[in-house]
Amino acid sequence: RDMEHEELTKVKNVNKIQFGRYIVETWYFSPLPREIWKQGDGVIDILYVCEFTLSFYRTKEELERHQKKITIRHPPGDEIYRNGDVSVFEIDGEKAKIWCQNLCYIAKMFLDHKYLYYDVDPFLFYVVCECDTQGFHVVGYFSKEKESANAFNLACILTLPQHQRKGYGKFIISFSYALSRIEQKLGSPEKPLSDLGKVSYESFWARKLLLMLQEIRQRKDPEDRMVSIQELADNTSFTLQDIKNTLDRLQILRYSQGSYYINVNPKILEYHLAKCGGEGVPVDPSKIHWTPHLTSDRWFR
Repeated sequence: RDMEHEELTKVKNVNKIQFGRYIVETWYFSPLPREIWKQGDGVIDILYVCEFTLSFYRTKEELERHQKKITIRHPPGDEIYRNGDVSVFEIDGEKAKIWCQNLCYIAKMFLDHKYLYYDVDPFLFYVVCECDTQGFHVVGYFSKEKESANAFNLACILTLPQHQRKGYGKFIISFSYALSRIEQKLGSPEKPLSDLGKVSYESFWARKLLLMLQEIRQRKDPEDRMVSIQELADNTSFTLQDIKNTLDRLQILRYSQGSYYINVNPKILEYHLAKCGGEGVPVDPSKIHWTPHLTSDRWFR
């Protein structure tokens, strides 16, 4: 694995990016716009990025000149969520093409797995920011197809390295399901997930389902303790397949005499919960101001 990692990082075309007040070491190659880097150019040691407009500069002086002129200090979309100092903006790839493409170029520096879409028109981008008196600072994002044939509620997910381990990964996953709930749909992330994405999702699904099962287990009436996978789906917006896979992975889905049952032994639930980590930054659904987009297929029903 280390050898493989070395091979991949050998071809990095940028060593570090300066982004806001952080200098961040990149992990992977990113096919930047030709005016910034093209095949045959040497490695860029530090690429300077404006954290508000996401424009790229080869020198610090160019970035500083640009920063004196800008007045916009937030992403180019609608703020659909604000809770304390955490905001989420929805950005249409078709309306803010360069900004969204640049976001993908930056993301590619930290993602090894996915062919990233530089055709950003079919996507909506949900960008998470920390806000302070200086403006809205991007911490991560997820993208989502405007019309997904497979009911995917998330295409790409990234928390920038300087903001990892703060609970934003789980916030982003939770937010994608909160939107699915408003749409009254079940959702699932596009496969394959990156290694990091897979770990985040598996612990997110497990934690949410285990907490629900703990609550169901404590119901007084045995009738109320009967629960179907469909009911779990209705409560979480997870797909039936993701729920079944999660319960299988936790080895608590049992099959006996022609029917499934879930083993809710409290010791087992607690054992698995302890391995799921915390909740992350919580999403307060009452603070989401968003209505689902009308997609063209709706007109034909």
